[in-house]
Amino acid sequence: MSMLKKALGAAVVAGAAMLMTAGAADAASGPAGTPTAADTAAIGQLTGGAATLDRLASTKFPGAHPAAVARAAAADPRTQVAVYEPTAEFVAGKSDVPAALAYVAVPARTGDGTPATVWAERQGAAWTVVNVASGDYERQYAQAAAGGYLLHEPQVNAWYAVHGDSVTVLDGSVTGLAAGTKLALADYRAALHQRYADKLPGSAYDREGAGGGYGGRERAVPAADPGDVPVLPFVVGGVLVLAAGAVVVPRLRRR
Repeated sequence: MSMLKKALGAAVVAGAAMLMTAGAADAASGPAGTPTAADTAAIGQLTGGAATLDRLASTKFPGAHPAAVARAAAADPRTQVAVYEPTAEFVAGKSDVPAALAYVAVPARTGDGTPATVWAERQGAAWTVVNVASGDYERQYAQAAAGGYLLHEPQVNAWYAVHGDSVTVLDGSVTGLAAGTKLALADYRAALHQRYADKLPGSAYDREGAGGGYGGRERAVPAADPGDVPVLPFVVGGVLVLAAGAVVVPRLRRR
């Protein structure tokens, strides 16, 4: 074989390898909006500040059982859990970025000792407390999914841990998938497409103003106690997009 043919053959093999590597990198793209060190510091100041503590002190959740010994309201800014949501572009196949930051969850307790979570959302260049939710589900899911990032699908209230091209179910809710089920990222996208392709922004469903479609900003309580979720060898980070100016409310299941 001539030197030219050998060189061309090597170039073809190298080019193919580069394409395969690029494809794998695209498929494993990380989420958008990951908090920076500056964001983490800002969230810490915000959630540990007087305004947030006053809000926690006055929060009462319907049906909550106060702790036997009430302690002062407090937040734990050292523990910040980023919660991500799938994007419409990913569902539609227009982007390889699977998800975008929705909110950062900080564990807390109210003035009567009830476990709670402060939700901080990036609004422009600043961070704002948009809600105080009952329970500390995000922290528990983050512990259960050690590695990757935390992904929430609010339309069906399902929670996942994503690590590279692997998606692990933490709480499948109404999807029918048991906790611990593993999916390839491509298969998860296909499932999202099947669920929401006809409900994306701009669709007839959206134009008709139908409820329950893709892009809803509701927040829901997990279908099962995160304590029932097995510890999995995957990382978590996650966040969700909250309605600006949301009031203090307990977590509610979508109807």
